[in-house]
Amino acid sequence: MSGEYLLTQVLNGVSLGALLFFLAGGLTLIFGLMRIVNLAHGGFYLAGGYIGFATVTATGNFWLAFLAAGASIALLGLFTERALLRRLRGQELPEVLLTVGVATVLGDLALAVWGGDPKSVDPPAAIGGTLQLGELPYPTFRIFVVALAVVVGLGLFYLERRTRLGAIVRAGVDDRETIQALGIDINRVFTGVFIVGSLLAGVAGVIGSSFLGLLPGGDVEILLLSLVVVIIGGLGSLPGAALGSLIVGLVQAFGTSELPQLATFIIFAPMALILILRPSGLMGRPI
Repeated sequence: MSGEYLLTQVLNGVSLGALLFFLAGGLTLIFGLMRIVNLAHGGFYLAGGYIGFATVTATGNFWLAFLAAGASIALLGLFTERALLRRLRGQELPEVLLTVGVATVLGDLALAVWGGDPKSVDPPAAIGGTLQLGELPYPTFRIFVVALAVVVGLGLFYLERRTRLGAIVRAGVDDRETIQALGIDINRVFTGVFIVGSLLAGVAGVIGSSFLGLLPGGDVEILLLSLVVVIIGGLGSLPGAALGSLIVGLVQAFGTSELPQLATFIIFAPMALILILRPSGLMGRPI
């Protein structure tokens, strides 16, 4: 195994992990505060990717696609939480079935509008070339995705741990009744967190469309990987989402390259082991 090959697979794994963090970070935010496993998250990702593709096709502007996808899926998240999920608060099975239904509807709409052929979004020239890492040329866009994930992760962690809003969020998880008694509208906080998680999924769709592509069924694949990330890292833990994303990204990169016939087993075996030995995840806490 050459050093160049090893570096390539490590970078592939880290960049895939960065993409997964956008989704897993949103999932863990929503679950950590609202105790909702939002299985529509994969549908939000796919819809965001197609909205980004349509925006780039119409305008040629990649950054506008970022804004359009993020804003559109944030509005979709607002509608989903306010009009649908709020009526089912605390009913776990109906919440799961509803979010699965939302994801199915989004997938069918995408298929009807954009067809079944794979689509992709080309990154702008500024980050679309290659970066020379020693003797290895590597796509600049993947490095950009890693840097963006680090910035977003640090921003979310600071918001959660170092701000008054983050304190309200954490207190709302532990004692919702007391927070409401203090005059804080915790439902509005819930909605805000759901919107942020949805926005991250929409942005992830544009990112994923640039190096994974868009195709029907891609929402299910990315959702499964994101759920594995959250289970390994720990439900409700942002550092756990970051660690789990890195683990799953590296395992996926090396597993697909070295043992493609066992790639799925290699991903889900660590998850099963975590569930047996530490059901709360590596950095989660019992709920």
